[in-house]
Amino acid sequence: MRLLQLFLISGVFFVSSVIGFGVDPALRVSVFDELTLGEGFDGVTQVQGFHSESRAFHFQGSSREVKAPVEVSEQMVHKLRGKNEFTVLVTLKQDHLNSGVILSIHHSEHRFLELESSGQRSEVRLHYRTKGQQDHTEVFPYSLADDQWHKVSVAVSASHVILHVDCNRIYERVVEPPYMDIPEDTSFWLGQRNAAHGFFKGVMQDVEILVMPQGYISQCPDLNRTCPTCNDFHGLVQKIMELQDILAKTSSKLSRAEEKMNGLDGCYCERTCSVKGVVYREDESWTDGCRNCTCTNGTVQCEAISCPPPQCPAGTAPAYVKGACCKECQPVCLFGGRELVEGDQKAVRDSAGRCLLFECRDRTMHRVVPSEPCPELNCPESEQIALSGRCCKVCRGHDFCSEGNGCMENSDCVNLEAGDCCVCKDGFRPLRDDNAYCEDIDECAEGKHYCRENTMCVNTPGSFMCICHTGYIRIDDYSCTEHDECLSGLHNCDENALCFNMVGGHSCSCKPGYTGNGTVCKDIDECADGFVECDSKSTCVNLPGWYHCECRDGYHDNGLFSANGESCVDINECKTGRNTCANDTVCFNLEGGYDCRCPHGHNCTGDCIHDNKVKHSGQIWVLDSDRCSVCSCQAGQVMCRRMVCDCDNPNADLFCCPECDPRLSSQCLHQNGLLTYGSGDTWVENCQQCQCLQGQVDCWPLPCPPVDCEFTVVPEGECCPRCVTDPCQADTIRNDITKTCTDEHNISRFSGSSWIKHGTECTLCQCKNGHICCSVDPMCL
Repeated sequence: MRLLQLFLISGVFFVSSVIGFGVDPALRVSVFDELTLGEGFDGVTQVQGFHSESRAFHFQGSSREVKAPVEVSEQMVHKLRGKNEFTVLVTLKQDHLNSGVILSIHHSEHRFLELESSGQRSEVRLHYRTKGQQDHTEVFPYSLADDQWHKVSVAVSASHVILHVDCNRIYERVVEPPYMDIPEDTSFWLGQRNAAHGFFKGVMQDVEILVMPQGYISQCPDLNRTCPTCNDFHGLVQKIMELQDILAKTSSKLSRAEEKMNGLDGCYCERTCSVKGVVYREDESWTDGCRNCTCTNGTVQCEAISCPPPQCPAGTAPAYVKGACCKECQPVCLFGGRELVEGDQKAVRDSAGRCLLFECRDRTMHRVVPSEPCPELNCPESEQIALSGRCCKVCRGHDFCSEGNGCMENSDCVNLEAGDCCVCKDGFRPLRDDNAYCEDIDECAEGKHYCRENTMCVNTPGSFMCICHTGYIRIDDYSCTEHDECLSGLHNCDENALCFNMVGGHSCSCKPGYTGNGTVCKDIDECADGFVECDSKSTCVNLPGWYHCECRDGYHDNGLFSANGESCVDINECKTGRNTCANDTVCFNLEGGYDCRCPHGHNCTGDCIHDNKVKHSGQIWVLDSDRCSVCSCQAGQVMCRRMVCDCDNPNADLFCCPECDPRLSSQCLHQNGLLTYGSGDTWVENCQQCQCLQGQVDCWPLPCPPVDCEFTVVPEGECCPRCVTDPCQADTIRNDITKTCTDEHNISRFSGSSWIKHGTECTLCQCKNGHICCSVDPMCL
């Protein structure tokens, strides 16, 4: 229950982040922008879309190739690779009865992600590869090819798939999880499967892939996530499997370590110290910068070097020398009334304005002739800086640190206006006045830490840690408690309260939607207490911790799902057919209902009312809105059906009967490119039933009889699964996580988990509902 609460809380934060702050660009693939659509694609033209906030494109003809370049395809596929949560979004207006692919990501014959809409069969199809390396097609009976605008989203979360159309949840299913380890040379097509098949015809807008499970919220912000996804649960199971595998590997390592330790009883081990890749023996000493260090019992102990003030004779001055910690006496030169030590340089300008560079060597200033001219600067003269130690000017903001600096370990180089300096890192202090050498501050020994009750301060380089005493549990970075009363259940918080562990106890706070002191929490009845005022077309329904404004009878939501019920609108029972008016009575819509009335002067004995027109009993007519449908009035009831096609009739309507079209332009090319089919012909290819209709190929999975068994396999050369009794022969299993396996380390494994068998490198074992199946990978040998 606590895990479910966490999932629900995280889900609320997720939705608010999508609605309030938009979608992270790193999680969004805007297909139109990536393909730079409209530049050089035949058969694609920009048109007016469903809205004017983004571009829309009309896809037409069958000689186009809207395919992403290799580098663009890799950029888009990279965001999807290895992900098991994503959403495909599109706003479209598909031509009547067209069957075409919206987008396709495939490698060779394997479709890793393809969304298809079939107007011939009124289906939306999602093609993908399963984790068992099998091609799978999920079919949703729904017609998008009606020449009307639709918002479509397909959200995938592990084995959970949801189809939304026009912000209405149409289907929600549990399916085989997709396999998204997409190869690098994968093709990305838009509006077609390839150069020869699956041509979408119509207008598309806002084609996007979001790497998140509830991406439909960005398309329909008023939809809300109320439950954790399947991926939340699968992620928890996967973590447990990973912990099992870590436990098995750790047990194996411990076993090998015990064997080695048993062989060390007769050995003498000298503890050494390893510093910067150099190994020092016991009691060995060395100098590390400004510290003298010694290896003692395997531990490095260092002390700062104390530098006495140097007593320099005349003609010399103290200065730091590279590689030495303390200042040493160095010869000096007098130049312009200033003392310069050995190696210092000074730039001066003569009466002609020429820069002359001098260097102090052997107590004398020597002229230095530059070996090459000054580099050309790419900044204005006002941003150029003259330096005292060189003739060449530099641009303001020049990176002096990159030219080499004397800042050692634990010291950072910082650029200044006309040079650089060293600054000790946080948690370190200087050993010299130039900050070139720094030592760690022991916050624990000096009392500069924040460790509180039941903890022990442990110094770390540049910082410190607060370690809990044995038997205590961490609350935060600085304090621990004897035990976690919230986690152990030893608390008095109400089931509708949140428990917060504290030092020496705990506190309780009622969840949102509840009131009380935390130990007793009661649901707030928002409806009865007057917190909520629902619209007159809706009624308030109290829920545990929440409420809902539900549309009254005779009303339904218009898809905006407003919280106070303002989105409830009247149902036109007369227009939608949701009325019981019989014979030739006339249906009159009312606010929240309807009325059946007999027209004045009629006896209501069998005529029908259709589209506000009277149709006599027995009358037959063709629909004005669909010339392929025929209706008749039978005993007061209107009956409609699709027109029956008679291809022997030379006057057959080819728009309604494309299978009767004899023209060459209506022929189709087989997938192998060697055969042609006439309009109306059907064939079977790769376990799919295909049909040619007016030059377009539409394929759908062959129907398979249902199999109700635990283990199934698809025999080679066949399309449908068969039941098998041997789990090791099955390529698909109905996983039951309650049926576990015990591996060679006596560790329980969930069904579906896999591991490398102990003592081998190439034997992979898998738990299949309590049965262990192992096989050797020949490529590993």
